[in-house]
Amino acid sequence: MESLAIKVANVSKVYKLYDRPMDRLKEALRLTKEVRYRPHYALNDVSFEIEKGETVGIIGTNGAGKSTILKIITGVLTQSAGDIVIDGRISALLELGAGFNMEYTGIENVYLNGTMIGFSKEEIDKKMDSILEFADIGKFVHQPVKTYSSGMFIRLAFAVAINIEPEILIVDEALSVGDVFFQAKCYKKFEEFREEGRTILFVSHDLGSISRYCDRVILLNHGTKLGEGSPKDMINLYKKVLVTQLDEQVDPGSLESDKMSTPDEEVKDSEIDIDQRVDQERANTNGSVEIINGKTLMVEQGTMGFALNSKDSQVKQFLNINPNYSDYGNKSAEIIDFAIYDDQGNVTGTLIKGMLFTVAIKVRVNKVIPSPIVAFVITNVRGEEISGTNTLYEGSKLTFDTAGQEVIVTFTQEMNFQGGEYLLSLGCTGYENGNLAVYHRMYDICGISVVSSKNTAGRFDMNSTVEIRVVR
Repeated sequence: MESLAIKVANVSKVYKLYDRPMDRLKEALRLTKEVRYRPHYALNDVSFEIEKGETVGIIGTNGAGKSTILKIITGVLTQSAGDIVIDGRISALLELGAGFNMEYTGIENVYLNGTMIGFSKEEIDKKMDSILEFADIGKFVHQPVKTYSSGMFIRLAFAVAINIEPEILIVDEALSVGDVFFQAKCYKKFEEFREEGRTILFVSHDLGSISRYCDRVILLNHGTKLGEGSPKDMINLYKKVLVTQLDEQVDPGSLESDKMSTPDEEVKDSEIDIDQRVDQERANTNGSVEIINGKTLMVEQGTMGFALNSKDSQVKQFLNINPNYSDYGNKSAEIIDFAIYDDQGNVTGTLIKGMLFTVAIKVRVNKVIPSPIVAFVITNVRGEEISGTNTLYEGSKLTFDTAGQEVIVTFTQEMNFQGGEYLLSLGCTGYENGNLAVYHRMYDICGISVVSSKNTAGRFDMNSTVEIRVVR
């Protein structure tokens, strides 16, 4: 155990769900022997170990049990079964500000929280300057926290939690707080912790941060541990969970022992996958396949490949659809479905920088259109267009010659964006009598997350090669 900071052994957390409040009361008063509740396993027999000095991430969908396991490790919750062993002093960034007294001043709350963690007044005195410098809320630290803005409150709470120099840091979605400058300060402190060899357990939906910081990742799904391994392998597995493409009967143990592919093998498999998909679609359709400007542009007519062929369900439901997207046009042609595919053919809104990805757009033709234009654009969260293309730019002649037909247009290219969050917009337009006609546009229809372990300056990675020569 000397090398272990955290050991979680067969931990379960069960909640009793009652249909009626009266059933809970009857059971509490022991008025009936009948079982009136349904057990809900927030965690079910979860086990893992974390070595001292490791940075381990936990990922999973909402309700997977991520926050529950952190609260059990920190003592906020008690497990229903299993054992937890901790070796080291913990600081937890779970619910920032929990334990603050709203009537106390900022200074008084620093002492209150420090005492709760286990520090003496003398120890807190020594850390006070670094805490106040980190929080940077000025003279407001002498005012009751009930007068603080939400940003000031979070800054002080984070500063207290991060500056007590713990041996084990537990973080739950707490690094992206405050303004951009405070966030930069938080990540710098996080990096310092890693460089100092402290143990970090990190829960986040930001897969870019998981990929960048974590030595190892644990994937939870519906309260069970689905897998454990490298960030890349677990992120790929998580993407399958997100689009419900994972076999529910899979043995979690087998996922942990999967062989790691070498980089050369991964590239080779990816290329074969793309080529096979193009060849298969060419064989199955009377449409055309063209290679234009280094991109694969495929236009299919009369058949719906790439998993868009189902008339009973839509592929776009597996993506992160924006409930407030803008939609307009005369609907002479209508976008009825779309998808984003990674280089393994998975439907996903999460892409790894450097991989090939495909945007597929399915259009229903409602009237004959001689020269339609199908397009996609990707913007950042501020609405700035980062990149995009259309069938006209790519030199592909497209015709909607039969009302009622359904056409799929796919664009395949390499993702070279910096890691971050983006938005996808789709469109189908054309020119009638020299004027632009908008048949259907869908702005900011879904989100795209780009995961990167290496970001450069600007919007794109130039994929530069560095050469260093010493000249004497």
